[in-house]
Amino acid sequence: MKKYLAEFIGTFWLVLGGCGSAVLAAGFPGVGIGLLGVSLAFGLTVVTIAYSLGHISGAHLNPAVSVGLWVGGRFSAQELIPYIISQILGAITGALVLSIIATGNGSILGDFAANGYGDHSPGKYNMEAALLTEFVMTFVFLLVILGSTDKKASPGFAGLAIGLALTLIHLVSIPVTNTSVNPARSISQALFVGGWAISQLWVFVVAPVAGAAVAGIVYKVFSTQD
Repeated sequence: MKKYLAEFIGTFWLVLGGCGSAVLAAGFPGVGIGLLGVSLAFGLTVVTIAYSLGHISGAHLNPAVSVGLWVGGRFSAQELIPYIISQILGAITGALVLSIIATGNGSILGDFAANGYGDHSPGKYNMEAALLTEFVMTFVFLLVILGSTDKKASPGFAGLAIGLALTLIHLVSIPVTNTSVNPARSISQALFVGGWAISQLWVFVVAPVAGAAVAGIVYKVFSTQD
């Protein structure tokens, strides 16, 4: 249960910190943090949780990460579903807290940093671009995670490498999809937005999970060459 609680708290923090930066601070009048600030915020949530709770649960904070680690032979199948449930519940709780804060000044939630394509993409990118972006970004993200946490990798730097990778991913892909690479993050925001966010949610579940699974297979190939 300690592992599942750690995943719940970690994913809660990722949504509150990452999506919170987008909803509350990105365009704040005069001193908004912009896309660079939001990208850093997502990366920092991972870094802070990796070094504080990573020794308890591994700090997956993402169903796609758990799937990729499982496919790559680095995670137990029997823990996969409990981890995913914990992550989704943590993300939803983070979105709930954020929604209360965000509406505390009389504002409406609006898009609430939900992921989307077409008219709901920040740059109006189509579904094909969104699918490819989410697949490739998650694929590379999992390669970084699998490589930096390998027993042959330099110890102590995995959390930093993973957090910086997530920052870079956001720097590239926020204009395309608002960046998911994390089904729990996408589910949590979509539940509060409803409508279009729910109808487009499949992209931000299928593409990240597929990208993570392929990365797990590829890293197994690397591992067998050792």
